[in-house]
Amino acid sequence: MKFNIRHQDRYSRGELILRTFLGWLYIAIPHGFLLFFAGLWGLILCFLAFWAVLFTGRYPRKFFDFQVGLCHWSTRLNARLYNLSDGYPPFGLHKNDEAIELDIPYPEKLSRGLLILRILFGWIYVLIPHGFILFFRGIATAVVMIIAWFIVLFTGRYPASMHAFVTGTLRWGMRINLYMSFMTDNYPPFSGKPDPE
Repeated sequence: MKFNIRHQDRYSRGELILRTFLGWLYIAIPHGFLLFFAGLWGLILCFLAFWAVLFTGRYPRKFFDFQVGLCHWSTRLNARLYNLSDGYPPFGLHKNDEAIELDIPYPEKLSRGLLILRILFGWIYVLIPHGFILFFRGIATAVVMIIAWFIVLFTGRYPASMHAFVTGTLRWGMRINLYMSFMTDNYPPFSGKPDPE
């Protein structure tokens, strides 16, 4: 999986302030409303995909493409709400966004054994260990975002290391989401770093 949010040379202080105080109104509510219903449909497709993988070893391509579209949309939204990118996130499952690079390869075959293992014990060997670490990383991410907010406000620049850390937190969460929704058999690493080329 390739997951990256482009680091800009300069960030808009005006957009930063606008997103901070009114982003919930003009970004979070309209996108959240539509993503809620798209997400419900995504859950239904995930349930159906479980049975498809169980009996055929394959994730239906149309279902997979829909889920990838949801991942793109939520990443575009998070990039703005986390102040990682300027501009307004486009609506829709298949919109392009120059600030976001997300490539999720389609798996030709998936393991039925791993599928059953995830359903029965995924909460033990995935959600608990990753969730424990991500809880503390989430706190660190919030602190980094607050510090970065003031740096952008006064300098117009987002420190690259801070940007990479916050992006890494989102990348880590995306890997867990893909694994637990049966879209990959690759166990998520305990890291937010990009996958090697």
